[in-house]
Amino acid sequence: MNIKGIFNKIRGQQDYVLRTPYGNFNLAKASNPKQVKHVIIDLQRTTDALTRKDIADWRAAWQMAINVDSPNRQRLYDIYRDTEVDGHLSGCVAQREGFVMAKSFKLVDASGKEDEDAHHYFDQAWFKHLCRLCLDSVYWGHSLIELGDVIQDGDGCPCYADVRLIPRKHVIPEYGRVITDLGQDWTTGIDFHEAPFAEWLIEAGRPDNLGLYLKAAQHTIPKKNMLAFWDAFGEIFGMPIRVAKTATRDEKERNRINEQLKSLGFAGTAILPLDTELEFIESTRGDAYNVFNQRADRANSELSKLVIGQTMTIEDGSSLSQSQTHLQVFQNLIEEDAGMLRDIINNQLIPRMAKHGFPVKGLRFDWDDSVDYTPEQQVAYETMIADRYDVDPKYFAEKYSMPVGERRNNTLPALESGEEEEDDNKKTKTEEDEDKRKTGKKQNNAHPFFD
Repeated sequence: MNIKGIFNKIRGQQDYVLRTPYGNFNLAKASNPKQVKHVIIDLQRTTDALTRKDIADWRAAWQMAINVDSPNRQRLYDIYRDTEVDGHLSGCVAQREGFVMAKSFKLVDASGKEDEDAHHYFDQAWFKHLCRLCLDSVYWGHSLIELGDVIQDGDGCPCYADVRLIPRKHVIPEYGRVITDLGQDWTTGIDFHEAPFAEWLIEAGRPDNLGLYLKAAQHTIPKKNMLAFWDAFGEIFGMPIRVAKTATRDEKERNRINEQLKSLGFAGTAILPLDTELEFIESTRGDAYNVFNQRADRANSELSKLVIGQTMTIEDGSSLSQSQTHLQVFQNLIEEDAGMLRDIINNQLIPRMAKHGFPVKGLRFDWDDSVDYTPEQQVAYETMIADRYDVDPKYFAEKYSMPVGERRNNTLPALESGEEEEDDNKKTKTEEDEDKRKTGKKQNNAHPFFD
């Protein structure tokens, strides 16, 4: 079925806009209706509810998400939004994603030769944003990303205007559908695996994956509640209680004394009747630190192990050897994320870019794992090579942008009157005596075999 037939089937009209009571769907935006250029799904967005969550809500939302007949992740994503604002968890996620984003990449052809010109098409803001959205699928479970219009950058090369994340609550990844309204069933949604939608969408994550935030939520929820309880504890027991004892029965006088007590804050003063006794009662409870802080530390430790596989690269370490071992575990996770991102780019992004007119057909994305030297290591490496081999001066001229002439003859100057050579052949008196003693001992112990 052609593009026109698809839209006729959806709407029953010869138009490229699907109008619903909840909003319009610009299914194909093109200056020429015969040429589909872009897919934009204009969804009816709703405001997320920021309400307090507990473990019972987390378990109920998990149950709704794994419903086989009608999976619904909306309540689970509300909990995920609460989860991702945790400070320690955000640091772990940023560290893991940052290591992947810091890796160098290259575009190679079928023979393995690097195409340096093609690197320009990927060294763009839209590509970096796409990579981060793909990496987010590790924690959210799934990401459906829409490619923007094809435009030209400042150098006149083609690029995408932007990339956008399709709101996760409108995506049913288990059945490959996008719904227009949150109250709809997945059977009324649009299949984003079919043309023309598939040509402008990138899918990251497995359809049945719920992400690492599912496991992280059972630690962030009690941690957030525990810190709130700690604040309440500090409000009640952190400051001494002010008690004023008076014999007056006048209600106005008692209210005035009460107002005076409330004003006893920072540098506060009070004028009380003569018969009023003022007392400050200090709290003697001292186990709040062990009750609340230790629980928060345990949650942070569990989150570190969940996201980055260890604790010593983001928390305090005890020894260099242990931290190196923990770093190796962390590197395994980095390589896993990098491999996932490489597969998405090669299997989904590059074929779509080729269809959209980018000159990337036949190229393959790969990570550049060549060794990066520090400035000190680079100098030592170049010195070692230059001392042993003849290096083309153009290498240093191009690398350091400085004129380089002919290589100098670095022969050592002749030794004067052979003094240093004689010194090398001389032996100290102690060394000569030792040689004589060893020689004499060998002669005294020598006996002819046949004697």
